Amino acid sequence: MLMLMVPMKFHCCWKKVKFALLLGAVILAGCSVGPEYKRPDIAAPSAWHENASSSSPPISNTTAPETAHWPSTEWWHGFACAELDAYIAQAKLTNNDLAAAVARVRQADQLANIAGAALLPTLGASFTALNEREQATTGNYVAVKQFSPQLNASYMLDFWGKNRAAQDAAIATAAASRHDQVTVELTVISSVAQSYFQSLALRERVAVAEHNLANAEITLKGLQQQLHAGVATALDVAQQETTVATLAAALPPLRLQLRQTLNALAILVGKTPETVEVSNQTLADLTVPEVRPGLPSELLERRPDVAEAEDQLIAANANIGVARAAFFPSIELTASYGYASSALAGMTNSANIIHTLAAGITQPIFDGGAIKGQYEFSKARYDELLANYRKAILSALGNVEDALVAVQQNTEQVKRLEFAVQKAARAHHIAQAQLHAGTVNILAVLNTETALFTAQDALIQAKNSHLEAYLSLFGALGGGWQKEAGK
Repeated sequence: MLMLMVPMKFHCCWKKVKFALLLGAVILAGCSVGPEYKRPDIAAPSAWHENASSSSPPISNTTAPETAHWPSTEWWHGFACAELDAYIAQAKLTNNDLAAAVARVRQADQLANIAGAALLPTLGASFTALNEREQATTGNYVAVKQFSPQLNASYMLDFWGKNRAAQDAAIATAAASRHDQVTVELTVISSVAQSYFQSLALRERVAVAEHNLANAEITLKGLQQQLHAGVATALDVAQQETTVATLAAALPPLRLQLRQTLNALAILVGKTPETVEVSNQTLADLTVPEVRPGLPSELLERRPDVAEAEDQLIAANANIGVARAAFFPSIELTASYGYASSALAGMTNSANIIHTLAAGITQPIFDGGAIKGQYEFSKARYDELLANYRKAILSALGNVEDALVAVQQNTEQVKRLEFAVQKAARAHHIAQAQLHAGTVNILAVLNTETALFTAQDALIQAKNSHLEAYLSLFGALGGGWQKEAGK
């Protein structure tokens, strides 16, 4: 094993080299030709046009602080469904879209580390050993040996702030990837809840259809008996047979939708389709978490997609600085220190010291317009992302308005359909009693039977839409996420 003892003089000289490099970095680090980022001034409305409660006035500047109730970070627990909680917990661990988003965050972090490395000097060590036989001027062949350990350093002075701007862009991109991960997680959670609600709704719709089919079959048997007794007509029997066939035909599509929804839920939680089922509870067993948005201006700090759009804008602004700095000269310092000796013994003597210290400057003169093209591209990219940022804000505000009016109108629809189901059930009961008494014909029963089934099915769908409207509202309000102060 070869061991080199480096003398104190080497350390002192090398410290001087490092000091020169770092001094240049400190003196020139403050120079920058890039534009300073300023958040675009986009005014938000002072109040929401719609409110979650039809009987309450729109939220205003004076009432919002007292009445606002933003979603919690685990808002789905408010539905009071242990099975839903379990599926969401599973999705957060095994959902593939979320896993991919987490991997993108790791990638962005490492790219930021790579970009930051350009701000520091590079240091390397080398050791060469040469043993060759060459011809001397006398014509004789001599053996030549040389041993040379060296330390090499280089540093690109960030005089124009190019490397600093590149690091700022990478850091902003990494922040954007984190906000994208939050957005993906919120989307996954909402999708799991939506699929779960749809599964419960479809199971209820199947149960209602099967119940109505069973009742229709009982009525058909009664009519067939009456036909044999000469009380009912063949037309009455044929009409009821049509009803039975129609109700039976409605079941396969509902069962198909139920299976497809369960399969979609399985994909979201990262499981195989045959392993996922839902319990026999109904939508009525679920509760709705309390939520009420505060001021529209607060929303911009609670939407991860808006934060992501701004991070991308910040990165684009920094890239303008990178492109602009390319017009100016680049300055690089290089240094090396080591020994060169024909023998290992005594190699570290002062007479064998070799060292270099150099500075180079490079100025682009003609590149066919590549640097200018990159600069103009960076500015155009910023303008594109500025438009995307404004659109993200408008979309966020619109999402909340849509969700608020959906909650309001679906709540009203559920109330009206519950009343309709009560009336349809009463009408069907009266019609059946009158049919048995012989005061009405089967047509009256068929009409009330169809009306009842339609109302029951519509009510289940309305309840599902009502829950989905709340899901949309939680998502539109950012799902409990909030931007950290100062970021």
